[in-house]
Amino acid sequence: MKKLFAVVMMFMVLVTGVFGADKSFEKVKKNGKFVVGLDATFAPMGFRGDDGEIVGFDIDLAKEVAKRWGVEVEFKPCEWDGIMFDLNSGNIDMVWNGMTMTEERQKQAAFSEAYFTDGQLIFSRREAKVNKVSELEGKVVGLQLGSSADYAVQKSDVFSKIKEVKKYATNVEALMDLEAGRTDAVVVDTVAGKYYNSKRATLTYSEESLTKEYYGVAMRKNDKALVEKLNETLNEMKADGTFGRISEKWFGKEEN
Repeated sequence: MKKLFAVVMMFMVLVTGVFGADKSFEKVKKNGKFVVGLDATFAPMGFRGDDGEIVGFDIDLAKEVAKRWGVEVEFKPCEWDGIMFDLNSGNIDMVWNGMTMTEERQKQAAFSEAYFTDGQLIFSRREAKVNKVSELEGKVVGLQLGSSADYAVQKSDVFSKIKEVKKYATNVEALMDLEAGRTDAVVVDTVAGKYYNSKRATLTYSEESLTKEYYGVAMRKNDKALVEKLNETLNEMKADGTFGRISEKWFGKEEN
């Protein structure tokens, strides 16, 4: 009887393993594609080029991953403040768009291993430079709604002393308002702010950063197989030099 019970239990374990296994990567293969959600104004990670096509560092990485998996990748612009809802409701399969791995976001999604290091800098007009976090006191500060800049400012010691925080749908809108003189400073990801300014050279940025941050690709909590496969593929790309070549294309040899 004990032997029979042991056999039955072993069978149940095997059945559970077969039918209860995470099939998130198999689903991508079956569908022949995965859908990436992004803020299509977040240059140089993912944005619309002059021809209207979505391009960028993250875009090239995702395309290379899709090629190696033998599937297609679809890029779906989303409102950044609601992008986690889009992910968990199944409208998209990943958020791959320079997303900082904050504690709050890690409660809502599973992340790949970190693939990029960044931080939050303060951008201001050249004639009225804001060089330190403490200098935000009494200022009107712009930032993107729901962004890691939003979290960083709220957690900073100077938050209660800021005159007003203005929140925008995109970083581009925030930076344009800064140029127009409607705010005194904008807190934004270093990579995005510097790329924007490289095209216009109207702004300057602080020596002091609010944070040091790590970007990861967000997936649903239950999609463990997909997370593991993406980590494996990104590590292969780093090992064979493909990741480095894509990085150099967008940031040059001195960047991440």
